[in-house]
Amino acid sequence: MTQESEAVSLRRQPKGDKRDRTRTKLLEAARSLIREKGHEHTTLEDIAVRAGMTTGAIYGNFKNRDELFISLGQTYWPPIKPQVKPGSSFAEIMRAMADATIAAIPERSAVAVGRLTGLAYALTHEEMRVKVREVTAQSYTFGEQWLLSVTKAEDLPMPADQMVRVIHALIEGLVFHRLLTPELVSDEVIRAGFAALSMKSQKE
Repeated sequence: MTQESEAVSLRRQPKGDKRDRTRTKLLEAARSLIREKGHEHTTLEDIAVRAGMTTGAIYGNFKNRDELFISLGQTYWPPIKPQVKPGSSFAEIMRAMADATIAAIPERSAVAVGRLTGLAYALTHEEMRVKVREVTAQSYTFGEQWLLSVTKAEDLPMPADQMVRVIHALIEGLVFHRLLTPELVSDEVIRAGFAALSMKSQKE
């Protein structure tokens, strides 16, 4: 591709792409500053300077610093993506969840320290903690809807709203302990943990 055609291609990109690029640049700037200075000492002004933008660009994309920090967690913490067909048994769903958790570990390993420092910051700042609770509640609602779209409520060992919370806690706990003590949390342990959730429904 020539320089002229590259320039034409860039001009033809949808305006939404520019907004996405701006958000990405701001998040990358915030991420690098947090690594250097920590959440507590990373200001919006610092982020704007690092990104080569104005604070106006930040407020055009994020309401405040806490919302930017929340977006960091949502952007860089790789999601768990189980491959599940509608009508699968709960045991099959748990096997797929275990496989997806194991598959996500390498990517999560690269950003685990940032994730943990973000959680530590939220634990010590009530306003941030409230925002985390709101985002997590929304995620649980989505998870509950997804779970009920691939299996029947009566096939679950507990109500769907409780089930998604247990699954989330299991995933996060297993991933962090695998990263901290890989010799103690093998793939087999992860698979056994998810299999245990389906034992009750299999017996009934």
